[in-house]
Amino acid sequence: MSLPTPEAHLRSVAEVVEHRSQGEPEFLQAVHEVLESLEPVLAEHPEFIEGGILERLVEPERQLVFRVPWTDDEGFVRVNRGFRVQFNSALGPYKGGLRFHPSVNLSVIKFLGFEQIFKNALTSQRIGGGKGGSDFDPSGRSDAEVMRFCQSFMTELVHHIGEHTDIPAGDIGVGGREIGFLFGQYRRITQRYEAGVLTGKGVGWGGAEVRTEATGYGAVFFAEEMLLRAGEGIEGRRAVVSGSGNVATYAIEKIQQLGGRAITASDSGGCIVDEDGIDLDLLKQIKGVERARISAYADRRPSARFVPGGSVWDVPAELAFPCATQNELDEAQARTLIANGVRAVAEGANMPTTPGAVELFQEAGVLFGPGKAANAGGVATSALEMSQNAARSRWDRDKSETRLHDIMRDVHGAAYAASERYGRPGDYVLGANSAAFVTVAQAMLEQGVI
Repeated sequence: MSLPTPEAHLRSVAEVVEHRSQGEPEFLQAVHEVLESLEPVLAEHPEFIEGGILERLVEPERQLVFRVPWTDDEGFVRVNRGFRVQFNSALGPYKGGLRFHPSVNLSVIKFLGFEQIFKNALTSQRIGGGKGGSDFDPSGRSDAEVMRFCQSFMTELVHHIGEHTDIPAGDIGVGGREIGFLFGQYRRITQRYEAGVLTGKGVGWGGAEVRTEATGYGAVFFAEEMLLRAGEGIEGRRAVVSGSGNVATYAIEKIQQLGGRAITASDSGGCIVDEDGIDLDLLKQIKGVERARISAYADRRPSARFVPGGSVWDVPAELAFPCATQNELDEAQARTLIANGVRAVAEGANMPTTPGAVELFQEAGVLFGPGKAANAGGVATSALEMSQNAARSRWDRDKSETRLHDIMRDVHGAAYAASERYGRPGDYVLGANSAAFVTVAQAMLEQGVI
């Protein structure tokens, strides 16, 4: 039997995915973005075509959808939908966060889980890819309501996770508070203190230093590596950052530590612009403690202005860090950034840049770090938390941050080397996709048809 050409094989896989996943635009976008990078890889590795690697890779190993009933503070019963997609375990137990947000549906969770396969492979931490969450919105809910929801969510999820099976973490809407409630319910049901079953825990009871900061720090470390490769740096440069959660906050912090000036943050209501540089203490107080809207920052900071419904991408800067959510940076905004002289874009969020915008950045010679590489610092540090839990040890902050920096340097190196190997030096999209795919595909091939 003769094998199809790489081009024909990729086209066939895409057609099957499109047929099976109708109505799942985010997932289809993520799959197409990877498939478009793989023709030179398949030309070099025909055994991946023969082994049906792609056909298996695009189909989750397991998809879980479940009801999550809970009672609000007024005594009314509420019902949300919960998800966990266990996508691929060729490299290790499933690993990926939980997202609590009204936008969550199966397509979103599948796209995040698919991205996680490659992101986790790039970290070299021997973890598989998965993702989960719910359409529950924790914003505006009391701690008691969030606790009751998390307890109900874990009552179902407990049957499907474990430190050798599937290890969830946080994502949008799931921070230290939610992880604490989830772990408490897991412990109550199982009667086991299985610290490695969740990551993002409090440092005092099994969490890792720098885990909260890791995704934001990692995105900046990746941007720094891209710039260093080009003989440049972050110091003295203006940066625009979208979002105001953990990823954005700690991207801002690391930019400033490296001598850059981050001047924006945002939420669903609009954005703030602070030409003096973001006051981190104030931002953390407003978003992390008070859980207030970003507009409150401008009310308390004379140098800042709030732009209702505004976009941070309209603000001139040399560095851009999309750290909010998927598809937040489109072609029109990319053109504005390019016209304003942007030099590098590093994705702190998952797939925040539309395909058309990515193409524009690459055509303009803008250094572009895709999320599966640039925001791998969070899951990398989660894996380090797992290692510390298994050894019943705890690393100090300096060791944890040094290890994170080393991993991000290695992720950059792997992506760049692959971009060179497959004929497009500096194309980090192709580099990240191909380097990660080869790692996962080889493991799948060696483990047989499962």
